[in-house]
Amino acid sequence: MQVTGKTTIDRRFSVAPMMDCTDRHDRYLMRLLSRNALLYTEMVVTGALLHGDAQRFLAHHPDEHPVALQLGGYVPEELAASARMGEKAGYNEINLNVGCPSDRVQSGRFGACLMAESELVADCVRAMREAVDIPVTVKCRTGIDDQDSFEFLVNFVTDVVNGGCDVFIVHARKAWLSGLSPKQNREIPPLDYSRVHRLKREFPHIQFILNGGIETVERVAEELPAVDGVMVGRAAYSNPFMLSRVDSMLFGETAPIATREEIVAKYCDYIAAELEQGTYLKHMSRHLLGLYQGLPGARAWRRTLSELGPRHGAGLEVIEQALQHVRPTAAVAGFA
Repeated sequence: MQVTGKTTIDRRFSVAPMMDCTDRHDRYLMRLLSRNALLYTEMVVTGALLHGDAQRFLAHHPDEHPVALQLGGYVPEELAASARMGEKAGYNEINLNVGCPSDRVQSGRFGACLMAESELVADCVRAMREAVDIPVTVKCRTGIDDQDSFEFLVNFVTDVVNGGCDVFIVHARKAWLSGLSPKQNREIPPLDYSRVHRLKREFPHIQFILNGGIETVERVAEELPAVDGVMVGRAAYSNPFMLSRVDSMLFGETAPIATREEIVAKYCDYIAAELEQGTYLKHMSRHLLGLYQGLPGARAWRRTLSELGPRHGAGLEVIEQALQHVRPTAAVAGFA
């Protein structure tokens, strides 16, 4: 557990940074489902902050906290400047992406390919640590291509620890930097949780967060004795209601779990405020698609949101219409 400013960061459970998924609207929805989960932004490259619309990339709702900003980059000075912007914007942590294997990311010399340059990663961490007072963390893989021995991983962690990093989020599979798509890199290289467990034993004073392939809160609880925390990715996005059990199962809270209908009603208050600011419904409603996963009417719920949400002028009436498929005879707060 770390204290940053007035915010305490408990890393037992976090939701992974996911491109085209964990935007500010999705993070607001996730916060409605769990008060304690640590949330991460999509990766933001340093160039976007330093030479683009920084305000748009850094925008987030106060209720999202604790929330971390994930950066992509490899130039220490640029990362330091971007980290300062993130801290000023109110983020509770800066995370460096050293795990993404996509060709686009590699061409920019950041992401997983940086695992081959551990001293550069250390320099990046050192520069950010000197620039901000909030935690600086690293998200990486267990290896890349044929550099996948445990010795290679230990050397990488050792160098980056010397740069000042004391929290590593480790996707427990290596990355193939050529020949596999990002999706395949999440599925084909075998998972090896034992390597992350072994890292924790080798570096007991360092926090290690396990990431990759974990799909239920029960599995999170099973892994926690061996690591400092677990990060869940695609499962949390495709079935967001799983987050509703995090606070009670992992953090010992006794407050009643909100129903899906209550979550939708609260999210609709947020949607209404955003619609008034000119945000299109589709940017918010798409994050609701998996909320009723596995329940009767879920397919019609998804179809309604997918077909009507993107239409010009779409508003809360689309959510109301979708709700009729999953709860046809009951009223929802805010809807007559």
